[in-house]
Amino acid sequence: MSTNEFASRVIQWFERNGRHDLPWQHPATPYRVWISEVMLQQTQVTTVIPYFERFIDRFPDVQALARAPLDEVLSLWAGLGYYARARNLHRCARVLVDEHRGEFPASLEAVMALPGIGRSTAGAILSLSRGEPHAILDGNVKRVLARYFAVPGWPGRASVERRLWALSESVTPSVRAGEFNQAMMDLGATVCTRQPACHACPLEPGCQALAQGAVGDYPGRRPRRDKPHRQTTMLIIQSDRGVLLERRPATGIWAGLWSLPETDDRPARWAAKRLGLTLEATRAGEAIHHQFTHFSLAIAPVYCRVAGAVALRDDRHLWYNPGVDEPPGMPAPVQRLLKTLEPTP
Repeated sequence: MSTNEFASRVIQWFERNGRHDLPWQHPATPYRVWISEVMLQQTQVTTVIPYFERFIDRFPDVQALARAPLDEVLSLWAGLGYYARARNLHRCARVLVDEHRGEFPASLEAVMALPGIGRSTAGAILSLSRGEPHAILDGNVKRVLARYFAVPGWPGRASVERRLWALSESVTPSVRAGEFNQAMMDLGATVCTRQPACHACPLEPGCQALAQGAVGDYPGRRPRRDKPHRQTTMLIIQSDRGVLLERRPATGIWAGLWSLPETDDRPARWAAKRLGLTLEATRAGEAIHHQFTHFSLAIAPVYCRVAGAVALRDDRHLWYNPGVDEPPGMPAPVQRLLKTLEPTP
């Protein structure tokens, strides 16, 4: 199958079977495509759609996003994970407003130079919103290309990724590139899945993995590594003003988000020493577990009650009343723990 026939088959399939009603497609402006592409990294479309709609409703353009406090951006992102994406969105919006008059640059290289935008995201922004002939290589596209061309090895390995990039560029047409790229993403998401429907694939006649009877062998699997296990204790400190939240450091896991205080000391001693609070009661709760890409975390909650008046005031702490106050940006496991509490009257 020639590269022209490859593109033609994919686009014809897209016209009949592709996804044409995703919220970021109407209108497919560079800003909306950018937000959707960043949200879709490591996240399914069905999960992203309500987040995208809330985000766009609050930040309809890059100027609104650039003006917003980071806390508000993180709050709307809470639950999507990989929070560096939200911080980079906010930083990129400010760069676009300050240095590019609120518009995305014209060249691929200039878009890639923006905070948090890699080669594939830049190609998607320019092709899906402007029709420019740039290749993309997200996870779905990697799977389609690895199977069609029988490319061995895990796509996360640099040599394999370079090969896939070369193939993506070779099949991306100079016209209708935006439709082609959306088609490739749709094909990987709906047909060429982990359990592929090869009979419904427009590329079936030329697929080398299918011809080998080895579709399941492509793409190659990530080398297996046992996840390390970590554990921490989170204090759910309650007073008549709510639950105490503590802002995470600017770097590391959950950077900049509001979380529950963590300690490996006795809760009462820690609270007195660090916060000047006296705890009148503590109770251990059932541990919850949270999976990160590279490790798993066991969180042991300890429910605490503050004795007497509370006068804690600083930039790193706040009292939050679940169900009453507007929630700040919090990690998903912290939200899970707080959902078990009754609102403070």
